[in-house]
Amino acid sequence: MATSSDLPTVGVEEEFLLVDAETGEPAVNNSDVVEQARALGVELQYELDRCQVETASGVCHDAHELYTDLSTRRSLVAEAARRCGSRLVAVGVPVVGSRELPVTEKPRYLRMERHFGMLAREQGICGCHVHVAVPDRATAVQVSNHLRPWLPTLLSLSANSPIHRGVDTGYASWRSILWSRWPSAGPPPYFSSVEEYDNTVAAMLECGSILDKAMVYWDVRPSTNFPTVEVRVCDVPVTVAETVLVAVLVRALVLTALRDLEAGRTAVAFSSEVLRAAYWRAARDGLPGDGIDLPSTARRPAAHLLRAMIEHVRPALEDLGSYQQAREGLHAVLGCGNGAVRQRRVFAAGGTAQDVIARLAELTSAGCTH
Repeated sequence: MATSSDLPTVGVEEEFLLVDAETGEPAVNNSDVVEQARALGVELQYELDRCQVETASGVCHDAHELYTDLSTRRSLVAEAARRCGSRLVAVGVPVVGSRELPVTEKPRYLRMERHFGMLAREQGICGCHVHVAVPDRATAVQVSNHLRPWLPTLLSLSANSPIHRGVDTGYASWRSILWSRWPSAGPPPYFSSVEEYDNTVAAMLECGSILDKAMVYWDVRPSTNFPTVEVRVCDVPVTVAETVLVAVLVRALVLTALRDLEAGRTAVAFSSEVLRAAYWRAARDGLPGDGIDLPSTARRPAAHLLRAMIEHVRPALEDLGSYQQAREGLHAVLGCGNGAVRQRRVFAAGGTAQDVIARLAELTSAGCTH
């Protein structure tokens, strides 16, 4: 049985959209919300567009601690947004609004706008990043290789962006489709060593496809700021409970990978194109549809792949005290639907895009207290 000191800590960053309380369109007031949140005791990070903010949890040792942290932050930031005449919404893309969004007036973001043009102005997309502690960067690269087959399944679980500019895109995660336009985003390559990773990043800097190392947007990577491996594949989940479920699964995947490495088991180096194809299937179908069982190319229901993931990491989940929670959490999401399912349910009942936003805003703070 593992002791608490053997178990990796976890932290989560959540990106949120700010929308006008009346129209539901993106509200370009993140500076005001940041100041209001600070007055309430919560520090926020700016994001690329002025309609976005990001929260970052503390370093957590168990799922209960993480839930309490995230729910408190959501509650206080939602109050800060309300004081500024807007709503906090956990959604992958703006549900309504114009094509271009003003960039946050920070030197790094303005430089990105000058260099990447419309890519920076046609953004407003919100993800969820899970950090799990690892011993060093070299280990983070090898753990990333082990996590590659499971990234599309995590995307299916978290998909929360089917509706964009008032219409159903036909994708459960339109965020991941928009995000893939960046030259450094999407499915991560397989790296044999940290030296190969660093050489690749150096070449990207030289080519100008990234402006700094923080622009390495692969969906799993060694963190640029923390001694962690960072999983970035997910849409921001609509509820805190879903975010915690994602974090529990990612933490167990990382712990399983660490144990595989200790046992001398290396990850399978399958094709990046196969991984990209599995991403597309996950983005289109989401939770109710099919996914791809990697590294094979067999199609399986997403629910089947999620259950297989839980069994794959069961020893880790049991040591983390989260096996039953993961099973019950998945059962709840499959029963109630994730963000994409809930949005489409409102549309199917004859609701408008504004009705979708109202439902999302309600769910964003559901279960949150401070």
